[in-house]
Amino acid sequence: MTEPGPATLLLNRLRDGDADAAAELFPLVYDELHRLAARDMQRQPAGHTLQPTALVHEAFLKLVGRTGGASDRAHFFRLAAQAMRSVLVDHARGRRRAKRGGDALRVTLDEPLVAESSDARLPDLLDVDEALAELAAVDEPLVRIVELRFFAGLTAAEAADVLGVSSRTVERGWRTARAWLLARLSGGDADGDDRGGSA
Repeated sequence: MTEPGPATLLLNRLRDGDADAAAELFPLVYDELHRLAARDMQRQPAGHTLQPTALVHEAFLKLVGRTGGASDRAHFFRLAAQAMRSVLVDHARGRRRAKRGGDALRVTLDEPLVAESSDARLPDLLDVDEALAELAAVDEPLVRIVELRFFAGLTAAEAADVLGVSSRTVERGWRTARAWLLARLSGGDADGDDRGGSA
């Protein structure tokens, strides 16, 4: 059995209530979180006011409050993907409120979500978040895949490593989730689709 790495040891300390562990953990995970945030921000529309560094810092602050359940580095990065999703959605809500709905953020899902659709309109990030909440009630593992692929910008192989599954499982889940989201966001009946699970 391999010895736990420094990040896992710090996560254990943080989970046990050691507040100093967060300050020690941040430099260990910063570069990787920043790389994920930079990938994520490349998919955001031009003129997005949130920068990768700000996304990392805001996501890490959310993470510190949620790492009580992080058991290892892979679990930490699953939580990081969820935190980045939360920060981006909060940011989109703030922009929508400021502009009274006139400045919604339009997004694509890595391989463009609307590529197969005749409707050229890109989905709003808040619509995607709402659709993911609906999908979570039916197939939460698919949502984890979307969070890792889209919100954390991981490749299928990287997401598979974090989730402890095969790349083929992630690729199949990604295709299924995209098809479900496409149907849901284009006004179709996503419930009628064959989700087939993510395993």
